[in-house]
Amino acid sequence: MSLLILNRKSYSSFIIRGDVLRRGVHGRCRIGNRDWVGFGINGSANYKDDAHFPFPAIRFKENTRDICALREKEKCDWRMLCCEEKKALYRASFCQTFAEFQHPTGQWKAIVGAGLFLCSFTFWAFMFLHHFVYEPLPASLSHSSQKRQLRRMLELRVNPIDGLSSKWDYDCDKWK
Repeated sequence: MSLLILNRKSYSSFIIRGDVLRRGVHGRCRIGNRDWVGFGINGSANYKDDAHFPFPAIRFKENTRDICALREKEKCDWRMLCCEEKKALYRASFCQTFAEFQHPTGQWKAIVGAGLFLCSFTFWAFMFLHHFVYEPLPASLSHSSQKRQLRRMLELRVNPIDGLSSKWDYDCDKWK
């Protein structure tokens, strides 16, 4: 039951009881020649520009001769680096700046438009069903029919203790 953890730069494999977990080896195969520099979102080898997780697990670009030379140069004094070299180092580690990935994209317009389209489609589908599919409403739902039905219930004195007839004044012929 011994647990041996190898260095993350050398295949990032976890060996438990002699079995190699595929996740570590597979993650290393997917990232290619990129450096694994942090934990990231969930500890796997992935890259995402996100304000909630500002330090991705791997660098954005793979290591090339130019980038490796800049990384060796960055180990010395940073005042020796020009502005373009600093930008190249940043772009090798990150795809976008915070300002670039947080600016509004206008996607909300498409979402609102799709929502309004669905609402109008639903309305027109209801109108189609109302006029061409459903049968007309029964006569008992008309306003005059409901008035006659209420009058008939009052004449029969339906539910006189605490119901409809208890709220009707029979002497004055109006509601109490």
